Amino acid sequence: MTPGEIDKIFRDEAGRALATLIRLVGDFDLAEDALQDAFAVALERWACEVPDNPRAWLVNVAKHKAIEQQALVHELELNALGPDEPTATLDDDMLRLIFTCCHPAFAPEVQVALTLRTVCGLSTAQVARAFLVGEEAMAQRLVRAKQKIRLAGIPYEVPEREMLAPRLDGVLAVIYLVFTEGYVATEGADLMRPDLASEAIRLGRLLNRLMPDRAGIKGLLALMLLHDARRAGRQTPAGDIVLLEEQDRSLWNRVQIEEGLRLVEHALRVPGRPQPYAVQAAIAALHARAPSFEATDWPQIAGLYEVLLRINPSPVIELNHAAALSMVDGPARALDLVDAIAARGGLRGYELLPAVRADLLRRLGRTEEAREAYRAATVATQLEPLRRLYARRMREMD
Repeated sequence: MTPGEIDKIFRDEAGRALATLIRLVGDFDLAEDALQDAFAVALERWACEVPDNPRAWLVNVAKHKAIEQQALVHELELNALGPDEPTATLDDDMLRLIFTCCHPAFAPEVQVALTLRTVCGLSTAQVARAFLVGEEAMAQRLVRAKQKIRLAGIPYEVPEREMLAPRLDGVLAVIYLVFTEGYVATEGADLMRPDLASEAIRLGRLLNRLMPDRAGIKGLLALMLLHDARRAGRQTPAGDIVLLEEQDRSLWNRVQIEEGLRLVEHALRVPGRPQPYAVQAAIAALHARAPSFEATDWPQIAGLYEVLLRINPSPVIELNHAAALSMVDGPARALDLVDAIAARGGLRGYELLPAVRADLLRRLGRTEEAREAYRAATVATQLEPLRRLYARRMREMD
């Protein structure tokens, strides 16, 4: 097996392996160091044969590396995971880690940043870009958060049912961001990371079983299922992006869509104020139900974005609303809205802003301005399939 293939296995398994190690050793940094050591050993030993259960193998080797570093023999042996034990013993560890990261003692942005770093395996530089701050500042935030968990003795556990609610918003945000990273990666050669998308859906199902009467949970699970159902149609065999208007809808996962549609209906029937994830899922449901791009109910989608802006205002939702409105009122009005968003500075550094603007300019026939915006979008992104998409758009204008 090549180092590249081993690296892919490690990337797929690292999040849940790390979650288990943090439970075993009770220390973020020690667990991360031990897992990296285990990966180095794997590069040597897996060249000829990969174990049947790579995650359990990594956890077992990393556990012993941690024992060597910190003399935690007694504590670790009480919780030890043998290499041949079934992976079912690992299933709740990721959820435990997310609830630990979403402790009310942390500010919301720290909860999300810490989870992106540990659960998604994003580098500190990638997390810093997501929050539009410097890498050094983000590194300091993460160090302080990990120290607080250790020094304050914050338990690595799923809280009792009555203690779930104060952490739920953070947990949902984290699961959504894990899914988002799987749906469109932050950087690299691959558009998607299906391992993360599947993990986020698994966590959503767990939460829905824990708290079955929550519209936000049902809405988020529906949203993820409906988006993920389009996975097979979103890229070519060569890894290039296939835009929504070009996708072969026969490739979409209809079983997953039907499950998502049922969850949307349940989420919208829960009494009380509409939940943002449920409204987003309703938008995804309209796309899933449309037999073609041309038959999409764009006026209703634009209206749902207006509802979303009232209950959960943000410049990113404004941008999505403008894109939907361009399909109803045309690109000129949408461009005015996008330029107003850009002028306020709320999305400074957000890589999709120039991309949306470029598309509107292209549709208006303002070729030179569109080309300039596509160049700005190319510089802003670290994802190769997006760069190829922007280059393709510029060639098409030529």
